[in-house]
Amino acid sequence: MKTRLQKLIAGAGLASRREAEKWISEGKVMVNGRTITQLGASADLAVDCVKVRGRVLPPQSDKMYLAFFKPTNCLTTLKDDGERPTVMDYFKKVKEKIYPVGRLDFNTQGILLLTNDGALSKDLLDPKNKVPRTYRAKVRGVPEPKTIAKMKSGLRLDGDPTLPLDAEIWRESGKNCFLTLTLYEGKNRHIKRICEVVRHPVIKLKRTHFAYINLHGLSPGEYRHLTRKEVENLRRLITKARKSDSSDSTK
Repeated sequence: MKTRLQKLIAGAGLASRREAEKWISEGKVMVNGRTITQLGASADLAVDCVKVRGRVLPPQSDKMYLAFFKPTNCLTTLKDDGERPTVMDYFKKVKEKIYPVGRLDFNTQGILLLTNDGALSKDLLDPKNKVPRTYRAKVRGVPEPKTIAKMKSGLRLDGDPTLPLDAEIWRESGKNCFLTLTLYEGKNRHIKRICEVVRHPVIKLKRTHFAYINLHGLSPGEYRHLTRKEVENLRRLITKARKSDSSDSTK
C-alpha cells in the first residue's frame, strides 16, 4: 500500500514529519533511483526502493499496538542505569522493538500504550490533537466547588498555562476524596502538580483511560494487543482533531 514519503520516514524513526518534509523539499529523498521533491509523493516499501540521505528504508515490519496495565514502582523508560524495574521488563518475549507512548510516573499505575508505530505515537502525544487521558486521583481533603471550577478553567504550572481539563469528585473517603480528572495534554507530573497548586496533594494516582482505551480485563503487569477497530478509532481521533484545528484556523 502506498504511503506518503514523509509518513514513511517518520514511521522509520528517522525524523519528524516536518523534518522529513524538509528533506524531501531539499532533494534528499529518492524513490527507485529518482530524486523526489514533491511533498505529495508516496511509495510502497514492499515494492519500492526509498533512499533517505543515502540510506535505504527497510520494508516496514508489522505494526504492533499494545495496551499495558503499568504497575506501581516501575519506570516508563527503556532502561534504567540504576537497574530499577522498567516497563520493558514485562515485554522480554516481544520480538519487535516497541516504545511507550508517553510516560507514567514511577509510583503511578494505569493504562500505558506501547507501539512500534512512531508516527501514530507522535500524533497521540501532540498537544494540538488534544487526546484525552483520564485519571482517578485520591487526594487529601475535599475540594470546594470553586476549586473544581478553577481546575476546569486551566492553571499555570511554573508560569506556563495549561489547557482546561475535566474535573469532578467521584466519591469522598473520610477526610479525603477521589477525583476523576481528564487531561488533553501531557506535561511532566501534570496531575500531581495541579493538585499541589490547589492544595489537595495526590495520595494515589491511576490512569484509567488513554483516549478510548481502558484497563478492562487487565491486571497490573498484564498487556493485550489492541484490536484493529481500536487502532482505527485512535486514527479517527487524530483526523478529527486535525480537521477541527484546520477549521478553527480558517475562521
